[in-house]
Formats: sequence, C-alpha cells, structure tokens
Amino acid sequence: MKIAIASDHAGFAYKAAILAVLRAQGHAVVDYGTAGTESVDYPDFIRPAAAAVASGACERGIVLGGSGNGEAIAANRYRGVRCAVCWNVESARLARAHNDANMLSLGERMLSRELALQIVATWLDTPFEGGRHVARLHKLEEPT
Repeated sequence: MKIAIASDHAGFAYKAAILAVLRAQGHAVVDYGTAGTESVDYPDFIRPAAAAVASGACERGIVLGGSGNGEAIAANRYRGVRCAVCWNVESARLARAHNDANMLSLGERMLSRELALQIVATWLDTPFEGGRHVARLHKLEEPT
C-alpha cells in the first residue's frame, strides 16, 4: 500500500518509528516531513500529505502531532479525506470499519509508542464494512 506520512516536531519520534515499521512490512511510504524536533507549523507538512490522499497519489495517510487534533483538522479540509484521531485500538478499528477513514491522526503526547504502533496495525488491517455506513459517507461529501 502507498501511504503518506507527516508530522510536526511533537510527532516526529513516533513518525520515525511508524515509518520504519511500515517500510519493513513492504509498504511504499512517502514522508512529507518534518525532519526533526525543531518547532514547525504542522499545516506545512500535514497539508501535502492530505493532498496526496485526496488526489489518489497515496491510498492512505498517517499524520502525527502532540495531540493529533490540529493535524486531523488540517487533513479534513481536503475533499475526500476522512481523517480520524484515534486514541486506542477500538477507535482505530471503528474509524476504518464504520467511517472508512483513509487518514489516521495520532498524538505522540497522548499515547505510548507501543500503543501507537498497535493502533496503526489495526487501522491498516481493518476493512470498511460498507452496508449502512455507505449512505452516511455520501452525506459527508454533500456540499454544505
């Protein structure tokens, strides 16, 4: 799978760990930065990753920050992106199964590294259930 990944300074350490695991599993991963722990503005890195998912250049995306909230907000500004902030394995499973989340947002300051890796694995492995959830996703695409 081709996966976009990006973080700000507060999510950099987990981004590096997730990136290594994904590549070891054979995924093609496009790293949109940042490249270190020096303070940066998260939209500068999250927006290109979300654009890659929105355009279809990447199938899925993972974004990280201190809490993951700002990153999800930035990603969800793109049509066709459904970015979920996940805080445990069950929230990741439901984000995929019920919401067909094509982007995952994690907060490095909120989770242990081990839990973050478990969340990523669950999110990648869980299929979308379809069914009653399809109509709900179509409503998200309706103009407001």
